[in-house]
Amino acid sequence: MGCRTFLKILDTHTPEQIFSESTQALSALKLKDKIIQGIQNPNWTAVESDLNWLSQGNNHLITLNDPFYPRQLKETADPPPLLFVRGHKQLLSSPQIAIVGSRNPSIEGKKTAFDFAHSLALQGFTITSGLALGIDACSHQGALKATGNTIAVAGTGLDRVYPAIHKELATEIVTHGVMISEFLPGTTAQAGNFPRRNRIISGLCLGLLVVEAAKKSGSLISARLALEQNREVFAIPGSIHNPLARGCNGLIREGAKLVETTDDILQELGQYNQQHSVTTVTNNQSELDLAQQNLLNLIMFSPTSVDDLVEESGYSAEVISSMLLILELQGYIGAAAGGGYLRTK
Repeated sequence: MGCRTFLKILDTHTPEQIFSESTQALSALKLKDKIIQGIQNPNWTAVESDLNWLSQGNNHLITLNDPFYPRQLKETADPPPLLFVRGHKQLLSSPQIAIVGSRNPSIEGKKTAFDFAHSLALQGFTITSGLALGIDACSHQGALKATGNTIAVAGTGLDRVYPAIHKELATEIVTHGVMISEFLPGTTAQAGNFPRRNRIISGLCLGLLVVEAAKKSGSLISARLALEQNREVFAIPGSIHNPLARGCNGLIREGAKLVETTDDILQELGQYNQQHSVTTVTNNQSELDLAQQNLLNLIMFSPTSVDDLVEESGYSAEVISSMLLILELQGYIGAAAGGGYLRTK
């Protein structure tokens, strides 16, 4: 079942209701026979396998209604109904910049990705990428070197690492950041998975930076998805003679912001600049109780109304007001014009 069908059904049914519907009722939802058979006769062996994965420490499953589901992603046209997560799930709501590019970059491209990720992580941004060879890996490594936060969006199930050469990097990301996937455990690397993964990378971020990309490149798919999702797109220019620069130069020609230093990005995303300080989410929230952490994860780095918080959290307005006061006194949030609140760290 595709995301759009899944989301359409959730408009009228809870998952529990779907499993109690008759064949006729399911057919009325225009579901294919194979999907109806799967609903009525679940593969319990596969279910048990997934539950075993979920029972392992630091593994999580986040639904659309979970307070940890990132609002940036939820507001896209086809957010994944489920996110499998390994690591610090609180990071999913942190301000993110995605960095993508060639799997076979130049030495200069690798250094550029590492340096930009390192610098932006020091500014307080979480660096999001796809764990691929080349620019992706250098971006994750740059953020980790800065003791910053990084998110890897996988194109496989999280019980495996692709490419396998990045097993050590994946372990480090899970320890200090987070890995996520919309794909069930056991899902292998398949060509069609990676464009789907790219929409999650762009959907999570405030802006997407392309470091090096050929004229026909998966990174350009990510950039166009980011534009469709109203994200800022940045590109580093290169020589007209360098085939790895043609994709970036083409993006700039089409309206992407030309980037030479991190200041170019920070100026564009000025209100999200975290004033040269980086602290991991786990350290940031260590003094908060679970309810306060959950509420903080719903407050964006742009104005968020109390009404939205009531709807998203399920807490009463009185309880939220009390927690907002605590979060404001501790410096996690600030009052915004019009009565809302925004995160400050």
